[in-house]
Amino acid sequence: MNHKQEVFLQFVKFGIVGISNTAISYGVYAILTYIGLQYIVANAIGFFVSVVNSFYWNNKYVFKESKEKRSILLTFIKTLLAYSVTSLFLSSILLAVFVEKLSISKYIAPLIVLCITVPLNFLIQKFWAFKG
Repeated sequence: MNHKQEVFLQFVKFGIVGISNTAISYGVYAILTYIGLQYIVANAIGFFVSVVNSFYWNNKYVFKESKEKRSILLTFIKTLLAYSVTSLFLSSILLAVFVEKLSISKYIAPLIVLCITVPLNFLIQKFWAFKG
């Protein structure tokens, strides 16, 4: 398999993990907003739950260790930082703009935000967080 095929396969695997992250994050978000929690707080809680899921599966399945060993703790911290910038802060800002300024449903807006943050997250995870 050549390098381009390997990167494409990683992106596909990242997408599969991302689907589970999305389901987990959105599920937590929807449940918490349904019971009355403010949507930005619900988004943050869903985010943290999905980061733990993401780290586990990306470490085990997507960005497997090569011959170089990487620090699990450092990789988790980098993953948390990367997702904090893109998925927590950027998604919260976009979520607020979509809901408050553009009047998009608070249940639809997070799905639109994913179209922006998923490709960005893949690049950051591949080239920084899980780099050996």
